Amino acid sequence: MSMSDPIADMLTRIRNALMVKRESVSMPYSELKFRIAKIIEAEGYVTKVEQIQEANKKRLHIQLKYTDEGKAVISKLERVSRPGLRVYKGCKEVPRVMENLGIAVISTPLGLMTDAEARRKRTGGEILCNIW
Repeated sequence: MSMSDPIADMLTRIRNALMVKRESVSMPYSELKFRIAKIIEAEGYVTKVEQIQEANKKRLHIQLKYTDEGKAVISKLERVSRPGLRVYKGCKEVPRVMENLGIAVISTPLGLMTDAEARRKRTGGEILCNIW
């Protein structure tokens, strides 16, 4: 079965796992999803991201993170650019998510990065998703 928007599928799987307080979530592997997950891990929203080989198929395994009270660290995952409506911003228009309390993952000519990193490097690109 082909999927028209694998990033939206990834975000939905994470969102659903957080709602039922799952410890981890697993999904089909792709390099783009792995890089997005690594950015989310580096920013402290998830505990661990790994690639797992299962019977000739790669899977992306994400260990979710919760506070001491049991509340999810990620409160919102939002897909911005989608196949039907791409959203591109120049370096001066890169959005600040929740007044810099969250992050935007941006696909730039220099690779995937957060909104803060894109502003530092003075580059724009496609706004993939917002996380806070």
